[in-house]
Amino acid sequence: MMVKASAKYVDASPQKTRLVADTIRGRSVGDAIAILRFTKKRVARDLHKLLKAAVANAESMPGKQVDVDKLYVSTIFVDGASVKFRRRTLPAPMGRAFRYVRRQCHVTIGLNEREK
Repeated sequence: MMVKASAKYVDASPQKTRLVADTIRGRSVGDAIAILRFTKKRVARDLHKLLKAAVANAESMPGKQVDVDKLYVSTIFVDGASVKFRRRTLPAPMGRAFRYVRRQCHVTIGLNEREK
């Protein structure tokens, strides 16, 4: 039984988000929450919130009792979001302007129950 939660348009680049996501893939929910709580990356707060939302989704499933202690992060993947509206400019010398892109990403997390 797979439980999913997703966050769209997270304000962090996909590359930086994948660094944090790779640390919790395959871990139990309790370990993953502890890791995210003490990770110094800014995106760890968003992933912590998403993981708690996935656990809440698992607890509120109709007709199925889920033991939260047996849940683990079975899948987590990060996709890049559109950068069309997130292009910005910086003033540069001699009247020029440099363009830079503020990247965003979509994160999907899947929890599963661990078998004995």
